[in-house]
Amino acid sequence: MNEKKNILVVFGTRPEVIKLAPVIIELRKHPEYNVIVCNTEQQKELSNQTLEYFGLKADINLDCMRPNQPLAEIQSRILLNLDKVFNEQSIDATIVQGDTMTVLTGALVSFYHKVPVFHVEAGLRSYDIYEPFPEEVMRQMTSRVTQLHFAPTEKNKQALLREGIDEKMISVTGNTVIDALFCLSDDVIARSKSFFEEKNITIDDKLVLITAHRRENHGERLDRIIKAIYDLAVKYTDHTFVIPVHPNPNVKDKIHENLGKLSNVHLLTPLDYPYLVYLQRNAKLILTDSGGIQEEAPTFGCPTLVMRYETERQEGIEAGVSTLVGADYARILSLSENILSKEKSQTRLTAQNPYGDGHSSEKIEKLIREFFKM
Repeated sequence: MNEKKNILVVFGTRPEVIKLAPVIIELRKHPEYNVIVCNTEQQKELSNQTLEYFGLKADINLDCMRPNQPLAEIQSRILLNLDKVFNEQSIDATIVQGDTMTVLTGALVSFYHKVPVFHVEAGLRSYDIYEPFPEEVMRQMTSRVTQLHFAPTEKNKQALLREGIDEKMISVTGNTVIDALFCLSDDVIARSKSFFEEKNITIDDKLVLITAHRRENHGERLDRIIKAIYDLAVKYTDHTFVIPVHPNPNVKDKIHENLGKLSNVHLLTPLDYPYLVYLQRNAKLILTDSGGIQEEAPTFGCPTLVMRYETERQEGIEAGVSTLVGADYARILSLSENILSKEKSQTRLTAQNPYGDGHSSEKIEKLIREFFKM
């Protein structure tokens, strides 16, 4: 690499920040790169809050979100704003992560400007275009314009090969979310403990962590999930149920209305990254529809029930570290009871995390370096 390369890193949501922060940090160790950090602010508060934890700040903020914005409007606004960035900056490559609207628009605008796209967490597939919606289609479309595919697992690589992607463009790197976990210092853990103590939330061996926010779970599905949580909390009054509530009013209002009066249920605003990781480290059980938590929880040996009907993270299912339960009331209830009725020590998982070893960012930097030597 003879000249400094301008690498645009585009993200907009908290999971994207978590998974791209280790990549940004790694690239900035090398003077050959000029890393330009762009936040579409698809999740404005959550993304900026998480950036601060990693000691990072966006060079460009696009402020693209508006209340109750339909998907087409989100897409057009991000596209137009990103197009201005490319017109004003000299970009040699764009890095995107995952499957959000920010990822698709970042890849499209890069393609329109004939700038190579590097896709972190490439090759995840459910093969149901409505599960998860709209993410499954977004990541498939992103793959069509990507030059370097950083696949977390061999299964992800095989998915890309089946779709006709050149094997020379695909590398199995592991998932950078595991890199991010290793960034947590003892001091951060101590501050996390104090955070929950100040809120009078007991963090012990009877902790249940719950997150539910996905678009496909709105409506009747969320009603069934809430009913299952309610009945579990009423039955296991000696357990503490912690729910960081997503700000989307379709989720927030229902959860507060139905669960807000239970004394052993704690409804919190969205948590900073280290606080959420602290809960995962200590949880007896996790109920979630989040993709990132499916990847993180195995590091801590915590049983995870995935409240989705399809998951693009099949490695966890196959390794036995997570179980698909959908929004099935009876299934959520029975599998949760099977864990909550036992001591925490009896339910710990011993399988290795199938998603990575904590060195993914280093592998990605070396692959980018090789790309620019071609």
